[in-house]
Amino acid sequence: MQFYYGQQMPLRILDEAEFWKRQEEEHTVVIRELVDDLEEKYVQALQDWEKVLGETRQQVLQYIQTVIRAGHYVPQALQQQVLQFVPFWLKQSLGFIELCRQIQNHSEAVKGNMTAKVVLDHIIRESEYFIGIAQALLYNL
Repeated sequence: MQFYYGQQMPLRILDEAEFWKRQEEEHTVVIRELVDDLEEKYVQALQDWEKVLGETRQQVLQYIQTVIRAGHYVPQALQQQVLQFVPFWLKQSLGFIELCRQIQNHSEAVKGNMTAKVVLDHIIRESEYFIGIAQALLYNL
């Protein structure tokens, strides 16, 4: 991610968050669809995560609209509000990764499904990528 967005940096942050929260939300469905006999506790956990991630994405979309309406000048208070959510998004992704690892390591349905293992690895890497972006934002702003 580039840091030359200047005054529009909050919009760039929000665009990244919206994209990756949508990805994580969709990944909950991918896992459930891919592993037919996934244990009910994991199915329920993935459904819960789908809801939470969808709510987060909607919140991000509301902030995107607010920043767009602010025009060329984004007030410092609005920038700070956006930045305050970055650690939350990061922790949320860490929690989602933890669930994916639990499924990967403890689900009997996944143990015999090589495709599911590969897909879970991919999903984890993608969420880790977003965490890297979030951390870069926190440490460079």
